[in-house]
Amino acid sequence: MNFDVEHPGTPDAPEESEAQKLRMAQALQRERARHGLSLSEAAKRAGVSKSTLSQLEAGTGNPSVETMWALATSYGVQLAQLLDPPRGRISLVRLENLPQLPSSNASYSAALLSAGQTGQRRDVYLISAEPGRARESNPHQTGTVEHIVLASGKARAVCDGEEAILEPGDFLTFAGDLEHSFEALEPGTRAVYVIDS
Repeated sequence: MNFDVEHPGTPDAPEESEAQKLRMAQALQRERARHGLSLSEAAKRAGVSKSTLSQLEAGTGNPSVETMWALATSYGVQLAQLLDPPRGRISLVRLENLPQLPSSNASYSAALLSAGQTGQRRDVYLISAEPGRARESNPHQTGTVEHIVLASGKARAVCDGEEAILEPGDFLTFAGDLEHSFEALEPGTRAVYVIDS
């Protein structure tokens, strides 16, 4: 059996990063065109600068998770629809090669592991976080449910004022259509997030 596997440090890693930026650029252009918006209108609607959106659509920007969530929300699509690379029957991506979307206001990053198939609204992310500011999230679309499995470290999750402390192996489910946050309480905190909407 033959598998396509990315190996850290190989010449393909930078090429894959550029390929992902181009796929993201094409997805952003596609969604803006689908809505019939100018660059200025789309940027204003998402609350991002026109120059940031222009760079992202050109495949030259390095977006934060907040910027990509804002764009996905304004286009009415799952974040995964703007990020997910095409996959074969079996796809293995090494942890070192997962494209990270860093937060602009917390020591937090998200990497898309799997996007829901057409007609499904389930995305899976790997979250890496360090102690510091909590990653605050605005409510997602009505009916969204989030699930967290803490893999390492220790974390605090808050949903609509209700708090839970997670340790490795703990599983938490909460309403993603309410204000919520995730905060690492120990270095090296990692969690798998599943978002159903």
